[in-house]
Amino acid sequence: MKKLDWYLFRQLITATLFITVTLTGVVWLMQSVRLIEMIVNRGLSIPVFVYFTFLLLPTFISLILPLALVAAIIFVYNRLLTDSELLVMRAGGFSQFGLAKPSIILASVVSSICICMSIYLIPASFRDFKDLQFNLRNTFPTIMLQEGVFNQMTKGITVYVRKLQKNGELRGIIIHDTRTPETPVTIMAEKGAIVPGETGPKAIMIKGNRQQVNRKTGQLSLLYFDKYRFALDSVGKQRAVRWREPKERYLHELFFPESQQSHLWNYHKLRMEGHFRLSMPLIPIALAFSVLAVLLSGDFNRRGQLWRVLSAISLTLCIQLAHLGIQNLGERTPALSIGMYIVPLLPTIISIFALSPMSQILCSKDKSLPQNSTIS
Repeated sequence: MKKLDWYLFRQLITATLFITVTLTGVVWLMQSVRLIEMIVNRGLSIPVFVYFTFLLLPTFISLILPLALVAAIIFVYNRLLTDSELLVMRAGGFSQFGLAKPSIILASVVSSICICMSIYLIPASFRDFKDLQFNLRNTFPTIMLQEGVFNQMTKGITVYVRKLQKNGELRGIIIHDTRTPETPVTIMAEKGAIVPGETGPKAIMIKGNRQQVNRKTGQLSLLYFDKYRFALDSVGKQRAVRWREPKERYLHELFFPESQQSHLWNYHKLRMEGHFRLSMPLIPIALAFSVLAVLLSGDFNRRGQLWRVLSAISLTLCIQLAHLGIQNLGERTPALSIGMYIVPLLPTIISIFALSPMSQILCSKDKSLPQNSTIS
């Protein structure tokens, strides 16, 4: 790598790292604020809390890193233009590809990092996150409860709590159990607590009533109690059969799931997540080439290039939104999976042509033609 290439590369990687660390720290703090109540009011230990939030970092970084690369390219090249350094490099014989070379190398490094994340780090960390969340919900159920909100404890069991006390006592409890659809049960109590048990968590309620409706006959059964014990053991029993979300699965589990026939909708969702993971490393390269084509193609203007910067930002947003949009649409229309690869590849091919010497030759020929001339 030449000295000027290294000079550009050093500025680009410094800016990329700074933006990535800053944005990741901001997002991590925002997520931490949402979970800090678990430490203050619910007794979650600080090491578990830190580990809990740390598991989300690979997912954040995979989204932030390509955007940080784009921001670094825009910042560095725009500053070099303002300081007339790009003009000097062009006058010294640097082509558009020569000026873009350090950014392309950095984009390849970012793409390699995204490959490692998409293949292993993201599914491994998110799987541990969901497992820890599940264990906390079973072992310490009150940690995952939010007051004033209908909390989905597990499939078929919804819990509402008006007030959570620091000692674990619950005030104003409503539990709705639809695990048996023919006879749903609603339990209301003035106070109580949820405690762990050998087979799973149990709700102990004081002074309330239990309502059960037979949907076939419409008959209501009403029971008043001073103390009632309600088993949430199905939460614990579901551990072995918990359906793993697409982000928790590795690539071979996404493309070759065991129960694809019985869960056809989930099967399509899994495959689209797989295509998203495979195409995600192409996004940094597509964004880098697209931004470089907008910033470096054409003539330089020492007074600035605000419109080019805005165009580069708009193009970045369009590529990212199109990539995410096709993933969502592809869950309903699997044939759109090819679009996951077209979205990053098409701008890359167009940008390579825009940066190539052939594009410069065509532009120079167009400028050399008289205004009134016609081409026969």
